[in-house]
Amino acid sequence: MYRVESTDLNWRLLAKRQWPLALSLTGITVAEFGSIGTALGWWQVPGVLVVCTIAVLAPRRPFDAALALTFAIVCTALYMRFLGVAIEPHFFLSGADIAITGAAMATIAVLVREASTWRAVSGTVLVVAAMVTAEVLGWPVVSATEYQDWTPSSTSYLFGATIMFVLAVGTGLYFRARDDERASQLAASVAAAQNAERMALARELHDVVAHYVTAIVVHAQAGQLNREVDVLPSIAASGAEALSAMRRLVGTLRDGEASSPAASSSLVDDVEALAAESGLPVRLSFDLRDAVPQELARSVLRLVQESLTNTVKHAAAVSSVDVSLSSQDGVLRLEVSDDGIASGVPVGGSGGYGLVGMRERAELLGGTFSAGRREPTGWTVRAELPVS
Repeated sequence: MYRVESTDLNWRLLAKRQWPLALSLTGITVAEFGSIGTALGWWQVPGVLVVCTIAVLAPRRPFDAALALTFAIVCTALYMRFLGVAIEPHFFLSGADIAITGAAMATIAVLVREASTWRAVSGTVLVVAAMVTAEVLGWPVVSATEYQDWTPSSTSYLFGATIMFVLAVGTGLYFRARDDERASQLAASVAAAQNAERMALARELHDVVAHYVTAIVVHAQAGQLNREVDVLPSIAASGAEALSAMRRLVGTLRDGEASSPAASSSLVDDVEALAAESGLPVRLSFDLRDAVPQELARSVLRLVQESLTNTVKHAAAVSSVDVSLSSQDGVLRLEVSDDGIASGVPVGGSGGYGLVGMRERAELLGGTFSAGRREPTGWTVRAELPVS
């Protein structure tokens, strides 16, 4: 899997992430400076500081940091060999101290965590090769002064180096797995949010725009059946409302505004207006004892609107539609019933999203929803929504 390196990590985030490493390497370096025994030994200080600085800055450009670290370690070992002085205290046999070793381990861990696979592998090989080169360059100087009468056992040093290498790579792999898991969770959250937004827009399209388009189709069919009926004003009004609703949805996509029009100060007046627009023989009943919040009122209007639209689409020979709206004990109850006969082909077709959208809207508000046939004919929609 291709991974993008952290080239855009700003300095504040870098400081927040790397201060423990910086503090640790600083403490180790200061402690090691006190063990330098010769004047020439202080020549190792610039190289150690450069190597530690590169390790701290590695998350910004991991692979470039590995290249720079490799170059710095080799250069430090070369000029110490040229001076004929060993690095003090050398952590392994000869060529690196604790600070350089810790910096190399930290850089390998960052490289494995952040870089793509081939860069992680090649960068790690280069850093390990630099450490081996430092050992080779430092060995003649150290062996001439410290190991004249003793043959060191390379097995123990090799085992320790292997353990530290495994720790560095293992740490990088652990954090890489955590980053991948976090990225997967974030992608799932984004996908869920996008899906929820799509569903909300689909509900608005179905509940609002489809209502007015259905009215246009019904009036157009009535005009075809009876040429004497003037249906053009009704069609024009429904078309204007549909266009207005579409503009509101476009505004939502562009500016994040609410897609549903705000309810007026009177829920009763808004329901009466919907009943008049539907063209159905609607009988209204109101018993609202609690104040209805604007957001809840808007959702109630959508439920009433969709219920009336479904009656127009799916029912024939409708002689009455009863809309009852009441509230008591903090619960608002809505019931829409008609006595129509189910028609074979719904007006304008049907995508089957009406009841799904109403149920989702009611459940999002913490309420309940039900819909079904009534005897002997007709359909009933019921919803109970908490007022607060």
